[in-house]
Amino acid sequence: MTSVSEGRFRSSSVPLITRGPLRTTLPTDDGVRIEAVYEPCTAGAGTGAEAGGAGTAIVVAHGFTGSADRPAVRRAAEVFSQRAAVVTFSFRGHGRSGGRSTVGDREVLDLAAAVAWARSLGHTRVVTAGFSMGGSVVLRHGALYTAPGTEGEGEGRTEAHREAHADAVVSVSAPARWYYRGTAPMRRLHWMVTRPTGRLVGRYGFRTRIDRKDWDPVPLSPVEAARLIAPAPLLIVHGDQDPYFPLDHPRMLADAAGGGADLWLERGMGHAENAADETLLTRIADWAMTR
Repeated sequence: MTSVSEGRFRSSSVPLITRGPLRTTLPTDDGVRIEAVYEPCTAGAGTGAEAGGAGTAIVVAHGFTGSADRPAVRRAAEVFSQRAAVVTFSFRGHGRSGGRSTVGDREVLDLAAAVAWARSLGHTRVVTAGFSMGGSVVLRHGALYTAPGTEGEGEGRTEAHREAHADAVVSVSAPARWYYRGTAPMRRLHWMVTRPTGRLVGRYGFRTRIDRKDWDPVPLSPVEAARLIAPAPLLIVHGDQDPYFPLDHPRMLADAAGGGADLWLERGMGHAENAADETLLTRIADWAMTR
């Protein structure tokens, strides 16, 4: 697995002309093709108003072994689409996308392609919302892809992706640091990623194709990325019953943001998109629309 800190996307200013869903395949900066789905905002759809105009789009980044068509991702998209247009996609190695999963490293290129697509459809503001692995990816993406005119500070930060930056970032159930094995679910996940037998289980049991190569170099960690996201707004959401990552992870992320993040610790919530109910998803969408 090879870490990435920059790439380049061609700018586009194609106006949004569709009022219905779109499904397409997007090329990433390193040549992987990923499946993506666009859904216009449903607010006002029954009153004759054009839904999904050139306003906000929320790009959803799923967790490890997820995909654009998984029920939990579809539920999140349905709730978010009541407030904004929504782009969902499958990370490399997942669903109908090509390539192999690098478990959060080069996936930042997949997210960048989805964000750039949302802007090419006419959306002037894009919010990224990631869950678990996707939560770590939106943090790294927010740190590495800067808005036009942003002062670049910190290792790896660049302004080379002007159409691929996020205007606000939502990270749900994300780890703060790499290689965490402090819970039984994470030890099982590491077995699946690092062992040949585990990768076979991932491929045939979870429909996830995993790269066998180690990270080289190790990518910017989520906690390191969190301190680089400002001035873009950042929301960190985590359940107090998360079986994968205990509460020191979201607290580390919030501390690293230096007061630049909102932290929601959700009572009774488990892990990622599977544990996010409609009420929480609505609150997240409302936050995304007002920041």
